[in-house]
Amino acid sequence: MNQKRNYRFMPLWLALSMVLGIFVGTFFASRFAGHRLSIINTGSNKLSNLLHMVDDQYVDTVNINDLVEKAMPQILSELDPHSTYISANDRQMAEDELRGSFSGVGIEFNIRQDTIHVQNVISNGPAERAGIMAGDKIVSVDGETFVGKIVTNEEAVRRLKGPKDTKVSIGVLRYKEKKVREIVVTRGEIPTKSITSVYMLDAKTGYIRIKNFGENTYPELLIALAQLSQEEFENLTIDLRGNTGGYLGSAVKIANEFLPKDRLIVYTQGRKSPRQDYRSDGHGSYQKIPLVILIDERSASASEILAGAIQDNDRGTIIGRRSFGKGLVQQPIEFNDHSMVRLTIARYYSPSGRCIQKPYQSGADPDYEEDMLSRYQHGEFFSGDSIKHTGPAYHTANGREVYGGGGITPDIFVGEDTLDVTSYYKEATMSGLLMMYAFDYTDANRQKLSDMKDWKTLETYLRKQNLVEKFVTYADRQGLRRRNLMVQRSHRLLERFLLSRIVYNILNEDAWTQCLNADDPAVARAQKVFREGTSFPSAPSKKKK
Repeated sequence: MNQKRNYRFMPLWLALSMVLGIFVGTFFASRFAGHRLSIINTGSNKLSNLLHMVDDQYVDTVNINDLVEKAMPQILSELDPHSTYISANDRQMAEDELRGSFSGVGIEFNIRQDTIHVQNVISNGPAERAGIMAGDKIVSVDGETFVGKIVTNEEAVRRLKGPKDTKVSIGVLRYKEKKVREIVVTRGEIPTKSITSVYMLDAKTGYIRIKNFGENTYPELLIALAQLSQEEFENLTIDLRGNTGGYLGSAVKIANEFLPKDRLIVYTQGRKSPRQDYRSDGHGSYQKIPLVILIDERSASASEILAGAIQDNDRGTIIGRRSFGKGLVQQPIEFNDHSMVRLTIARYYSPSGRCIQKPYQSGADPDYEEDMLSRYQHGEFFSGDSIKHTGPAYHTANGREVYGGGGITPDIFVGEDTLDVTSYYKEATMSGLLMMYAFDYTDANRQKLSDMKDWKTLETYLRKQNLVEKFVTYADRQGLRRRNLMVQRSHRLLERFLLSRIVYNILNEDAWTQCLNADDPAVARAQKVFREGTSFPSAPSKKKK
């Protein structure tokens, strides 16, 4: 009977023995085997376990959150050049430009000698209504002195932006005044425009400059086209130079406006992202208007989607220099703390099937980062024959040859204007002295200059002021030695820079664009294409055998 009772409790004793064995084994393993963790380490577990070990056992106190913030960008940089991590603090600034508006005071500023200088005040914005003027220096915010090394773009934005209807007290020092004015500004919604210039280049040709592709770019385009329609435009130039991209959807909607029904605009595809085609629906109101797109080496992403769609469908002519070459699609993924990852999930392909993404290597890739410098040194900015095509050839709807693997190559190449560039001009621009003098001159003459309401009147006046000679004297005092022969050779470029910046300071970005376009060779070439009636590319002529 006793023997049967012992057998009955045998499973219980075995279970207790196993638990005791596991406990003892785990104790000695952690005691003598280098604190090895008791779970199988997969890649993701290793990261979290490493952070746990650092937090639990590192010799000094460590802020784990800061460690994670620093590690995230490093991890993503091992994937591709465009997968990025954006902290919660930086996210708002990153999204404002594309969102269409933000809440703030409504000023444009630059920082000189550790002080904020108000460059422009948004018309009818909170700052203008409160009495802040272009040329004011901001020396305090909410009663605290704000000058010196603490003054950075990020810190200025943090202090001046804020929720709508909140108030901020801004101390300003006005030109030739010694007493600080305290001005209370009630923050409001400030629109951010994607389309910064709309006007007629000549009696028949409309011009639209798109700075980026944001949430409101398409409706802004419709308004711009309606404005040009009132002036009875017959041709259209869309300027994408310097446009680094934005939302794919905005570029697709704009392309749709110019393409016949059922034309492929772009398609995306990735390892976990099945192919998705974006096609025109035939509802576009400008399917037959002669069209030119201007691009350069800074035109990227959504700009290349639009340019590629127009080129591959033989819908218009692309003029300028080879675009940047960004053909990767990022998906925003948000964390609980409102920080965000922009993770590359697919590539986009133009209608002919080419991927415009230029080559890159995973991890730190100095060749990718220095691609612009390499292009410059190779002479690509100055000669179309210097363009290196690394990808295979594809064909447009009409059979024209185009290339993938590194941006959109224009149909008509227009090189950078370097005829009058000298080492003096380079130093004057790169040192910031030209920009500083333009701002100082504007400040000193703002009252008189503000009486001129259009850029042509202002430019005519400025051309009589001997600006280049005044700048050279100023720059000499700042350490840039006068070199008369170089100044003479670069006189046109120096004057052009000064004139356009002063026009920008007094008027706005639209006036600045019109001033620069007046003698821009790419704009002139677009007008020539329209005059010759060749904006619609024709099929290549067949070679006789």
